[in-house]
Amino acid sequence: MNKAELIAVVAEKAELSHTDAGKAIECALETIEEALIRGEAVKLSGFGIFEKKERAARVGTNPSTGAKIEIAANNSVGFKPSKNLKEKLN
Repeated sequence: MNKAELIAVVAEKAELSHTDAGKAIECALETIEEALIRGEAVKLSGFGIFEKKERAARVGTNPSTGAKIEIAANNSVGFKPSKNLKEKLN
């Protein structure tokens, strides 16, 4: 499911216009993004937790040449599903 499909489903289920559903989803995503940038975890009860993950610098190997390369430290986003979501998936 892509963003447009998500907006269409939310509009239908919440009985909103397509525009209003799009604005609501955009605001929710922006708010989650801003919280993650600040280093805060975003906990959605019954769904899961989004949190900023810091990866340390490390040495990797170029698979085509076998040469050692330095991989810089970076930040990423991790997601841990809630117990309820895990149960529904299994």
